[in-house]
Amino acid sequence: MSDTNRDQPTSGGPMEKVADIASDIGEYIRQQRSTAKISLRQLSKLAGVSNPYLSQIERGVRKPSAEILQQIAKGLRISAEALYVQAGILDLPTGGPVGDSIRADAELTERQKQVLLDVYESFRRENAAAKPEQAETTDQEAESKESA
Repeated sequence: MSDTNRDQPTSGGPMEKVADIASDIGEYIRQQRSTAKISLRQLSKLAGVSNPYLSQIERGVRKPSAEILQQIAKGLRISAEALYVQAGILDLPTGGPVGDSIRADAELTERQKQVLLDVYESFRRENAAAKPEQAETTDQEAESKESA
């Protein structure tokens, strides 16, 4: 490869996407740490990773493994799933803002979050199943009003 090729910008190749993901996850971790009012040093101790390594993750220089993300999640007392989604390891879960809020609530245990999400999803499924019936009822009511 010649030097001229290396100097040209890439057009969204795989390496660029990895760099974007690393930057995004680092920024997300920094925001969560800031929200939790935990210093970089405190989080590195809680997560069991070195201070310089955590700093590199936050700056987007390093992309952490799923294992490291899990340790950081424990240190931040947030869902590891949230970090996995942010890092591109998992797909974005369904449930929209309600699900996101439940997952982000630092005062709930992982078990409590999962139970709430399960109940919420069961209500959504129940309502989705009832929608065709509601539409039929509305159509029948409209027809009876028109014929009256």
